[in-house]
Amino acid sequence: MIKSDSALAGLRVLDVTQFMAGPFCAMLLADLGADVIKVEPPGGDSTRQMPGAVGVDTPSFNAVNRGKRSVVVNLKMTEGRDLFQRLARSTDILVENYRPGVMTAFGVDYQQLAPLNPRLIYASISGYGQTGPHRTKGGFDLIAQGVSGIMSITGEPGGPPVKAGVPLTDLSAGLFALVGILAALDSRHRTSVGQQVDTSLVDAGVALSVWEATEYFSGIGIPAALGSAHRMNAPYQAIRCADGYITIGAANERLFQRLCTALEHEEWIADPAFSDNPSRVIHHEALASRIESITAEKPCAHWLAVLDADGIPCGPINDYAKVFSDPQVLARGMVAEVDHPTLGHLKTLGSPIKMSATPPNVGRRAPLLGEHTDDVLREAGYGESEIQSLHASAIVS
Repeated sequence: MIKSDSALAGLRVLDVTQFMAGPFCAMLLADLGADVIKVEPPGGDSTRQMPGAVGVDTPSFNAVNRGKRSVVVNLKMTEGRDLFQRLARSTDILVENYRPGVMTAFGVDYQQLAPLNPRLIYASISGYGQTGPHRTKGGFDLIAQGVSGIMSITGEPGGPPVKAGVPLTDLSAGLFALVGILAALDSRHRTSVGQQVDTSLVDAGVALSVWEATEYFSGIGIPAALGSAHRMNAPYQAIRCADGYITIGAANERLFQRLCTALEHEEWIADPAFSDNPSRVIHHEALASRIESITAEKPCAHWLAVLDADGIPCGPINDYAKVFSDPQVLARGMVAEVDHPTLGHLKTLGSPIKMSATPPNVGRRAPLLGEHTDDVLREAGYGESEIQSLHASAIVS
């Protein structure tokens, strides 16, 4: 049930997406209260076949599709495209993440739908974007992390290419699309006219390379992998202790001086190699070695207690079992629970967006395949005999 006082209550979204970037974007709209109608092809979103499937339901699908309604429409059939256009006439936002050209072939791209609904906000997420020489190439997160430079600066110095552990460009492309959609909504409020929002996984990866771009544009050189170290601050990295690693972020003069005091080596403060942040960045390997010569003598818990007591930013390196039992994570509502008719009781991620008056609603499960087809068609004005005919012709299911 969508709450009438939700932030985006009253807005209708057509979600024509699969896998991650597009579904994630549309799910955030659902969390914020929009009525999100996921238009799936026969057989459903590809994440319905991921590990853990019970029929056509999987935890992976639920992870990026909660709170939506599902309809199955065959856009390869003329009648299916006509039905989709009818739905689009009363839609506020459309999100799609097909390769550029696919929605055009279906007759449902922005240029063809905008005349039918001038208020439509049409968000396109793709591997490379709607323009440029590589626009028609397919692109997954792994590919985009490589093209955008992320893999070149991830991992240990001199090591093989490593991608970020989370699907960084997928998720950030979804977030950038969400930002564009919300900005377009505000613009539409003033102008009564919608627009197309275009972002890509490669764009997102490049946009996230803030420090790396700064280093390159400043003429310092081509950024390379630094392990856990920071390219603009030191010490700011994972540090070895007797029984594992912790992170330390002594990223300004005051914190560095506190760290030296906590480690009982105040002479480092006056050492020319460490006397200011630029010098510490240049000599970050030597500095880390000195720090670890001390921290390696005692366990992580000891040093976390010492550094916390002195107000020095630090933390453990948690695996996900520890993450989801962390009292801070739990207190912030980052673990949610939902009951699913085929998957049973599920734990899922909560929302990082905290709002005092219209908080996101993450307590609604993902839909069964085609669960809401008939309801949505009725809302669009189809009669029962028309709905039966559409099912019989395999245009919907």
